[in-house]
Amino acid sequence: MPRPRKPASPFRYFNSSPEVIRLVVMMYVRFPLSLRNVEDLLFERGIDICHETVRMWWNRFGPLFAGDIRRQRVSRMRGFRQWRWHLDEMHVKLNGEMVNLWRAVDHEGEILESFVTKTRDKAATQAFMKKALKRNGSPEKITTDGLRSYRAAMIELGNAEKQETGRWANNRVENSHLSFRRRERAMLRFRRMKTLQKFASVHANVHNHFNQERHLVDRQTYKLRRSAALAEWQSLMA
Repeated sequence: MPRPRKPASPFRYFNSSPEVIRLVVMMYVRFPLSLRNVEDLLFERGIDICHETVRMWWNRFGPLFAGDIRRQRVSRMRGFRQWRWHLDEMHVKLNGEMVNLWRAVDHEGEILESFVTKTRDKAATQAFMKKALKRNGSPEKITTDGLRSYRAAMIELGNAEKQETGRWANNRVENSHLSFRRRERAMLRFRRMKTLQKFASVHANVHNHFNQERHLVDRQTYKLRRSAALAEWQSLMA
């Protein structure tokens, strides 16, 4: 019986080592750094690459790393049904026009889904919720703000009884926007919806991977979790 063929490495056409590529992608996506900031910081470490190489690597490997992280996390979390989701939308400037970035966050601050649309109507809300439900399963409760398209979409999907609204009930997802806003300012805005959708999805998964809830644990526990997250990152797509 022939042996199963080992999948080809995504790094096989690149002269740089996988460790350097993972470091570059992590620095650019995780921290509010520009392409040239990453180039300069790496040069101080003895790694000489161009800022356009940083752009190419995050475009090429960012979605691959994010997909690997998502598969590992979703497989562990789909069996947990006591989820409370928080849904919200934020405005993002795209070539001088405002578009909407929808985000679903669970009760622990995990960013479950990011979805970009031009409108905030029932059809856009329904498309966003269908995608989130298909990928992450069904929650027990869904907390939203007062936007009427949430109610209309949930009636259409048959889960209107799960909706909850409140004045401060949605602070969990409101606070989750802050890390993306900091990253957005460093990138000097976006120019295409495709790029915005790609970066929002990659950033959400990288944020989830390194979010250790530092304010809830002691220093020693945080150091152990941080080391484990870095070790997992260095083994992605290995």
